[in-house]
Amino acid sequence: MPTGTVRLHRVLRAKPEKIYRAFLDAEALARWLPPNGFTCKVDHLDATVGGTFRMTFRNFSTGNAQSFGGKYLELVPHERIRYTDQFDDANLPGVMTTTVTLRAVVCGCELNVVQDDIPEAVPVEFCYLGWQESLEHLARLVEPEIPD
Repeated sequence: MPTGTVRLHRVLRAKPEKIYRAFLDAEALARWLPPNGFTCKVDHLDATVGGTFRMTFRNFSTGNAQSFGGKYLELVPHERIRYTDQFDDANLPGVMTTTVTLRAVVCGCELNVVQDDIPEAVPVEFCYLGWQESLEHLARLVEPEIPD
């Protein structure tokens, strides 16, 4: 069954440590990961190698929900995160793999995201658009430096 791949690149005005934490903190993920028009509920998140996560995106307009979960395959603090994703919906079979790479640069952090094995039933362009929106939300979360 054919699958798709999405590749994204951004430079954010934040340290890799902060971005790494935003990918592994349940409250942070629920805030920045859902694309425009969606809410997110994180049901479970064990951010350890071999640990699992489970969450649901809900379309705010229709109320329809899509649940998915996965496993953390690799966690290199402040540098790399690799995990799987699998939809609960049988019409969206297969296991996707997402790799997030972080690299400190003079103005913050270079971020690369590669999502492989996107099910054929999911248009790659929708995934790309969704990731672009999510990364905009991520930037708004991690770029401000707000003192206590």
